[in-house]
Amino acid sequence: MDKATHSAPGHTRMMQECIDACQRCHAVCTETAQHCLGMGADHAAPRHIALLLDCAEICQTSADFMLRGSERHRLTCGACAEVCRACAAECARMSDGDAMMDTCAETCRRCADSCEQMASGK
Repeated sequence: MDKATHSAPGHTRMMQECIDACQRCHAVCTETAQHCLGMGADHAAPRHIALLLDCAEICQTSADFMLRGSERHRLTCGACAEVCRACAAECARMSDGDAMMDTCAETCRRCADSCEQMASGK
């Protein structure tokens, strides 16, 4: 069964939604980094690519912490929300109507919202 749709025992619905959001954001940011490298110019700037890859990595880490039931998942979710917000803002700023950049910005915003809820324990 696909781990993105499987709800593990002990995971609340909110946690499973956050896992799914993190896994989706990881995939989208990884794809967007490749897309940006192909676009060149400012899109391929090392700082921008690093932010996309940072976002992808913290999303994967947060999902892994929640999948394992780590007591420290609130810490990774807090960091994830912060990085996702920065990535969303940067992708939105650089979008100029590019569908992939718009998708990345929206996916990062959704992940940030979900991670903020998990980090706050609400």
